[in-house]
Amino acid sequence: MTMVATAAPRMARLRGALFGRWSKTPLAVGLCLAWLGLIAFVAIFADVIAPYGFAEQSLLDRLKPPVFLGGTWDHVLGTDGLGRDVLSRLFFAIQTSLVIALVGTLIGAVVGTLIGFVAAHFRGLVDDIVMVFVDFQASVPFFIVALAILAFFGNSFELFLAIVGLYGWETYARLTRGLVLSANAKGYAGAIRTLGVHPARIYVRHVLPNILSILVVQVTLNFPEIILLETSLSFLGLGVQPPDTSLGLTLGAGRNYLATAWWIGIPAGCAIFLTTLSISILGDWIRDLLDPSHATEENAAAHP
Repeated sequence: MTMVATAAPRMARLRGALFGRWSKTPLAVGLCLAWLGLIAFVAIFADVIAPYGFAEQSLLDRLKPPVFLGGTWDHVLGTDGLGRDVLSRLFFAIQTSLVIALVGTLIGAVVGTLIGFVAAHFRGLVDDIVMVFVDFQASVPFFIVALAILAFFGNSFELFLAIVGLYGWETYARLTRGLVLSANAKGYAGAIRTLGVHPARIYVRHVLPNILSILVVQVTLNFPEIILLETSLSFLGLGVQPPDTSLGLTLGAGRNYLATAWWIGIPAGCAIFLTTLSISILGDWIRDLLDPSHATEENAAAHP
């Protein structure tokens, strides 16, 4: 039982790093957190803060410039080719893209993690079959697979969400499998097993908390990739379909007006860039905080 007690969950280190060391947070990370907080606020309250409906048209107001180019405050970021308010559509596009990315990330993380646990538990033939699928998925560009599925089966929001959700599952499966095998080789898992505890309880109560922080870091690395996948497919017309909107669809609609009304697509492009960059920087920061060598260097610097 001593070995069990010494196996402190890595999530405790994550909580301490995130909430107990704000004074040492780099400026870049603080700015990224502020931007992500703003994006989350917009995504949650888009229906409340948007001045117009995302599909509300007024042909008399089409292609109005933003206020900083001589436009009016009625349309702060101007209007598009159908007279729709660009700011309102940007709010709803952020909401749609973030919901798709969040749900897709959770699906991929849950499915991949479960498959990794199954492969590590059963080993043998089951492990071999799982790793064959993992290697196959890793060897084929997922974007090509998504294009083929959407072209063959047609486009629907449910199918699109399922495709996005399957992105990156092989990374979680391979990572979880290795971590679980490592945990099984350590003493604390074996000690609990000798007590007659069911394997599922061991995995959920003891193994998963110790590997959860690593999976959280992987989520932060995978989330921006799913945002880019959604925006790329929507930009090509294979993702979210009109009259709905998303960042990729808004960016694609604005490409025909880059020379005359650049304000239609540029805000969506900036939102994509800043969001993916912020999540990537935040993920790198969390990974550094959870790196034991990084913590050792900080302690050495604090106590020369």
